[in-house]
Amino acid sequence: MNFLRQGLSRAWNSFNSSMMSSLSSPMSTLSSFSTVSESKPLLSSSVLPLFNSIRGVKAEHSILYWMHKTGPIKKVRPNRNPLDGNPFKKGVVLKTLIKKPKKPNSANRKCVLVRLSNGKELTAYVPGEGHNLQEHSVVLVRCGRLKDVPGVKIKCVRGKYDLPHVQKKTML
Repeated sequence: MNFLRQGLSRAWNSFNSSMMSSLSSPMSTLSSFSTVSESKPLLSSSVLPLFNSIRGVKAEHSILYWMHKTGPIKKVRPNRNPLDGNPFKKGVVLKTLIKKPKKPNSANRKCVLVRLSNGKELTAYVPGEGHNLQEHSVVLVRCGRLKDVPGVKIKCVRGKYDLPHVQKKTML
């Protein structure tokens, strides 16, 4: 803050010298006020940049103060939950699909196109082996994406509505 003190003292000295030079003659005290504005402006152009720099420092100081007081700015990210923040949603199957995974994996992932109760149409994965879903079947879906199939962001819940539990394999 030493530079601020120096800057203010320089500004005050130049201001004082300009005032004293204009008021140097004691005889013309009445006319001196009119000659001050005519001869030299009260704040000369050499002093104005100094005040601007001090103003900038003060503004920067206030910004730092508020940064310290309020803490870091947290970004508000949009909600990416396809179920509008609900843990589960009910939906009606429109079509059964078979999707192929991305490059290193190779399989046939059993999926269904579902119209949710909020009107959205999404592709849902059917976990487990085998299912009996067809058009107009009612399913319960939850969030959970398939990492290797693009566009599949929800999964069907087994054992609820028209989608039964996975059948156990019997050993012979």
